[in-house]
Amino acid sequence: MKTSRFIWGAIGLTATISTIVFAVGFGYAANQIWFPKASGDLQLATPAPTKPSIIDSSAKLQIVALGDSLTAGTGDNTGKGYVGRVRDKLEKESGKPVYVLNNLAIPGYKSDQLLADLELKKTQDALAQADIILLTIGGNDIFAGGDGLFTGETQTDFNPEAAEKRVDPALANMDKIMADINKANPKATLLYIGLYHPFLDLDPNREGSLTVQRWNNGVFKLTNKYPQMIIVPTYDLFEQNLIKYLSSADHFHPNGDGYDRIADRIVQILK
Repeated sequence: MKTSRFIWGAIGLTATISTIVFAVGFGYAANQIWFPKASGDLQLATPAPTKPSIIDSSAKLQIVALGDSLTAGTGDNTGKGYVGRVRDKLEKESGKPVYVLNNLAIPGYKSDQLLADLELKKTQDALAQADIILLTIGGNDIFAGGDGLFTGETQTDFNPEAAEKRVDPALANMDKIMADINKANPKATLLYIGLYHPFLDLDPNREGSLTVQRWNNGVFKLTNKYPQMIIVPTYDLFEQNLIKYLSSADHFHPNGDGYDRIADRIVQILK
């Protein structure tokens, strides 16, 4: 009898303990579901530190420009072009002194000529001093001043094949140009001003637009290899306002308003 009572007592005690353990566990689980708490080991993610812009990180800004007639400012009656306007706008925006140390652009230049200049010590020394490098090149390679682009009796039929076949050789030069500039100054921010289609109003099928896009896409792939290089799109600026922003003197280069729009876009990117 004593043995039976002992066994039944032990079973009852075990059942009571199990019930208590279950109740405590159930209560804890319910509390976590209804009132969840962050684990002591959980750390909230902190945003990655943002890199200060070149405007914020420099006490003064030094610009070196190179390339063709667009960087030289051809078509702008004020003579400032986009380079001078970028200087003025940056100085106003930043409140810091901004200098154009050198504008080495030469009207009519093609990519092979610029590539040769980049081998010169004076060009390399100029680039080495820059915080910002502004570059236009490729327009003379692709459009060649209109040479071969127009056919027919009146020379008004746009011929996209003439421009299309010039893209790949010029892009091969651009690859070397970007590498040489990066070698001369890997820290400066380089802004390449993309091409627009100056003969869009004479190209009813807009075939030349595809060539311009292929060029700009090719340059983007090259600048994308270097974190400090940026392509500045301009095609959209001129697409709907071609006559408004082109120089009436040659129907190729921007006028003052066109250069001003390009400068606005450059400053916006740098801010």
